[in-house]
Amino acid sequence: MVYRVAGLSPMTIPLIQVDAFTDTAYRGNPAAVCVLPQALPDRWMQQVAQEMNLSETAFVYPEADCYRLRWFTPTVEVDLCGHATLATSHVLWTEGYLNPNQVAKFHTRSGVLTASRRANWIELNFPTNPSQAIAVPVGLAEALGAPIKAVVENSLGYLVELDSAARVKALKPDFIALQHYPVHGVIVTSRSQAPYDFVSRFFAPAIGINEDPVTGSAHCCLSPYWRDELGKTTFLAYQASPRGGVVQVNDEGERVRLSGQAVTVLRGVLLNVAV
Repeated sequence: MVYRVAGLSPMTIPLIQVDAFTDTAYRGNPAAVCVLPQALPDRWMQQVAQEMNLSETAFVYPEADCYRLRWFTPTVEVDLCGHATLATSHVLWTEGYLNPNQVAKFHTRSGVLTASRRANWIELNFPTNPSQAIAVPVGLAEALGAPIKAVVENSLGYLVELDSAARVKALKPDFIALQHYPVHGVIVTSRSQAPYDFVSRFFAPAIGINEDPVTGSAHCCLSPYWRDELGKTTFLAYQASPRGGVVQVNDEGERVRLSGQAVTVLRGVLLNVAV
């Protein structure tokens, strides 16, 4: 069946849902991937993301020698999203848009990003996001419901270290209180016992996501933080949300390689694409 977009030739709009940073369906972080033949209006993309109601919906379409990739939460467009980039790369390979041995290359609001297949893993090449030390914001410990060991700030928000992985996993934040801080989100982390080097969770009620299940962009901040704390550059990390997810991290200074797995859970076609 073919549907018509106002002012454009008839087209179908594939939409595929992928669980990212996991090898098991219904775990990791779900992302919707909308494969477009060309750019469509921002308002329409935001409406689709709101309809999908996932932490991110990715929109990808050909541009120059590669693809343009954009990410929308249910309320805003974001500058960087790891799990939806991983999901998009997975879709391009598994649905036949790219050959399995081709590098996926994307123009984005965070510059040119690439993804490569490494056996059953997908490796993303992202910019690191270093942090600066700050005083503990007033009321933040109370909003999180835990004593804070250290806090720094980066362009994604606050990065908060707690004293144990158990405390990170047990957090039940006050999301209404968190959304009043002047940042996109709060990354909470701690050292971990083997096999993981550190654990984390990410809360972003200010942009429509109370808790993101597994957050690639947060690991762009966690990588330089734990590099300096632990004196190493390669990590196995676990994001301890209820769904959970595993991220391999390789810090290369100004760039970080994040690796994860992905599982397709749904294939469909958008039925109403009038813009």
